[in-house]
Amino acid sequence: MSFHYWFFDLDNTLHHAGVAIFPRINQMMTAYVAEKLCLDLVSAQSLRQAYWQRYGATMLGLIRHHAIDPHEFLAASHTFPDLATLIRSERGLRDSLRRLPGHKRLLTNAPYGYATRVIQHLGLHMQLGRLYAIEHMRLHGEYRPKPSRRMLRAILARERIPARRAVLIEDSLENLKAARALGMRTVWVTGLLGPGQIGANGRVQPRLKPKWCDVQVKSIQQLARVSQRLASPS
Repeated sequence: MSFHYWFFDLDNTLHHAGVAIFPRINQMMTAYVAEKLCLDLVSAQSLRQAYWQRYGATMLGLIRHHAIDPHEFLAASHTFPDLATLIRSERGLRDSLRRLPGHKRLLTNAPYGYATRVIQHLGLHMQLGRLYAIEHMRLHGEYRPKPSRRMLRAILARERIPARRAVLIEDSLENLKAARALGMRTVWVTGLLGPGQIGANGRVQPRLKPKWCDVQVKSIQQLARVSQRLASPS
């Protein structure tokens, strides 16, 4: 078995962001859009969601159509004085990652400061050798967050590994589909959401595992048991 590089998403993969954090982020994003664009909260929420669905990230739409400062936007929507009280996670998460053979990385569309604080709270900062946040996802001066295939190729090139030795662990099916198209192995983490329920992207979870997902797990703690199914030839 070749050693894998495990690329972990953050929100709703390593912790359950949908319980308390996502509602707070959505509220702060909407307030920011309303203030910057002089909109009421209902109109701001509608525009924010439209940009999210069109571009994969609200920030990209705001940059393209309104020339907002991305650093200001990320700070305004991801600063939590009480972050530790909002995080919901499984016990034994650190041991679960330790049991996996190979190298671990974080690959998230969240901003670096927020991601670092969450990882430190979860006690995973020693397990994850490198952190890729949205600030690191720029190609030729433009942000290219997941599910950008060009960005995924660039990260694989930086790590100097072929796609077949990399595994992406995610809750987002769109991101997993992009990774699988490049030849990466894929793990779909369903977490608190079961088939037929509505995910963070507003779409209904499929009742069957899509063909571009090699493995489906409900919990990160199941990864060690299924890792052999992700083995690639030497």
